[in-house]
Amino acid sequence: MTQEPSLENLKARVKKAQQANQPESKSGLNERHAYGMAMRLVTELVSGLIVGLIIGYFLDNILGTKPWLLIVFIFLGLGAGIVNVMRAAKQIEEEQARTREEADKANSNEG
Repeated sequence: MTQEPSLENLKARVKKAQQANQPESKSGLNERHAYGMAMRLVTELVSGLIVGLIIGYFLDNILGTKPWLLIVFIFLGLGAGIVNVMRAAKQIEEEQARTREEADKANSNEG
């Protein structure tokens, strides 16, 4: 006759099997999510630069001040792009922190 495993041993084995079979945590950073965040940040920077370039170009053509307003608005667009990148990065970090907190609460309630 074989001796049955203890209840504690069984609980530990079941918990280990459940953890092994769970999908990746939502707080984990997968490649698609990281790629999307990077693309958002690059888009924020480039869009500010392009808007500054377009405004400067058209104002230069209207006012006949080539290339001075173009140069000024390129720098203004670049500055606006950097501010947008900083704002978007802060939003992404806050979202990640909120998701981590929710995951930690859920994990602490399970145990």
